[in-house]
Amino acid sequence: MSRYGIEPRVVLRQSLFRVRAEEAANPSLSVATVPKHSSFASASRGHTHSRGQALERAAVALRQRQFAEAEQFAAEVLKASRSDTAAVSILAQALIAQDRQEEAIAHLEKAARRSGDASIETLLGAALGGAGRRAEAIEQLRQATTRRPLFTPAFQELAGQLLKSGRVEEAIGVVESALALAPESIDLQLDLARLQLYRNERGKARAILLSAREAAPGRPDILIELARVQLLDGEYASAADTCRHALGLRPDDAMTRATLASCLLELGERDAGEANLRVAMRGGPQLLGRASHALAASSHGRFFFRPSALAKFLQAKPD
Repeated sequence: MSRYGIEPRVVLRQSLFRVRAEEAANPSLSVATVPKHSSFASASRGHTHSRGQALERAAVALRQRQFAEAEQFAAEVLKASRSDTAAVSILAQALIAQDRQEEAIAHLEKAARRSGDASIETLLGAALGGAGRRAEAIEQLRQATTRRPLFTPAFQELAGQLLKSGRVEEAIGVVESALALAPESIDLQLDLARLQLYRNERGKARAILLSAREAAPGRPDILIELARVQLLDGEYASAADTCRHALGLRPDDAMTRATLASCLLELGERDAGEANLRVAMRGGPQLLGRASHALAASSHGRFFFRPSALAKFLQAKPD
């Protein structure tokens, strides 16, 4: 944790509670159109059609964080076909999101043995890690990284599990090996920059981020990380400009707005900084600690002895 309360976002795909990877492996799994009625298609429409509808609904429910509904739809598909990899993936993600990792592991282990699918093996590794079985997770993920065609989330998940084990150098090595195979991957470049920032290698992180920004100028996540590096290096005006650019692309990002507030406070723009903190606090009470750090660490900030006083201050409308 830095003096600005910034904790580098070294998530590195620590959780695969999403269907993007599954969609990449299964292009036929589309959620562009979702039937409005809640019942499954009748038998007269054919098994393939009803399976597609069920998977669409399960995927949409998962994205909308309706995990019980996603579990239900995926389970219906599996009743007809126990070997349906897409349904297993969605079911497992829904179970993990409900803190039912062991149930997810049971389904994923069977599917992994049958299919040798890298996306299933990666999700299994994430589930094992979530269940506290870190050594098994790392072993499983190492196997997933050997699959071809290349599945980069396996490398990212492996790096995340290694990082959780305190094996930062190994995590960096994993991401670098993935980049050797997929040098144009912006996600991998971003993960490597985060890991370098975690090691406080800000120069290396900056170089990676500047290169990534040039390749993908419209990605706010690159700008967000670059702003953190600039802030940590004391380049407050540049960091503020980078934050504004990122917020132009992602205006509801409360953490980035809090970073902007830190920059403004350091520049002596207290009113603007505190106003941005108030806006950031609309993102939820979980940002109270971040706001407290921003105010207390700044040379132009404030200090509150009681969290309740800070919360009242941030909720108050400026005069």
